[in-house]
Amino acid sequence: MKIIMAVLSLCSVFAMALAFAGCSGEQTFEAKNWESGDTVVKSVAIDVEDRAVEVIPSEDGQVHIEYSESEKEYYNISVSEDGELTMTFETNKTWTDYIGTKPAAEYRKIVVALPEGLSGITVSTTNETVDVSSLAVQGEISLNSNGGDLNFEKLEVGTELSVTAKNGNITGSVRGGWDDFAIDCKVKSGKSNLPEIKEGGTKSLVANCNNGDVNIDFVA
Repeated sequence: MKIIMAVLSLCSVFAMALAFAGCSGEQTFEAKNWESGDTVVKSVAIDVEDRAVEVIPSEDGQVHIEYSESEKEYYNISVSEDGELTMTFETNKTWTDYIGTKPAAEYRKIVVALPEGLSGITVSTTNETVDVSSLAVQGEISLNSNGGDLNFEKLEVGTELSVTAKNGNITGSVRGGWDDFAIDCKVKSGKSNLPEIKEGGTKSLVANCNNGDVNIDFVA
């Protein structure tokens, strides 16, 4: 009887904790927009969690970032002296905030508009997709998603395109010909239209995919 009462007591405490978590987990999100203005941006590095990231061409030559943040989930956006723009995900959640549903999809999406000719672009996220429209950079483009797909089209790189996905597919196209790129492709538990190794070329294409497929085309 004592054991049963103890179990019921623990269940009651746990139920109260869940009820409290449901209330404390509620967040108020606000849509925001960051613009570079007169600030010179030479490269961009985005490192977030549980956020879908869409990168599109800028129509005015500036950097624009559309996002939503709350009192518990927000971002640190800054530009260094050498022109590197960084955007990182910050949170002050307690353990009870992780019980329940995720914020709506509209609050978990970041849209970044970038001009042509940056020295480099890096995008990294978890559990969501990365979508990149036609862009050209002087140096390297690096895309990484742990738990989501990578999609891109007509990317032009000066030195290297590096794409890494886990539990997701890599699908896209690169400007240039087959002979322009040295290729290093590693796929585990998936299929690929690229060879594991191809030498030659003045640029590099590095693809790593675990539990997903790789399909990358070369376009003029």
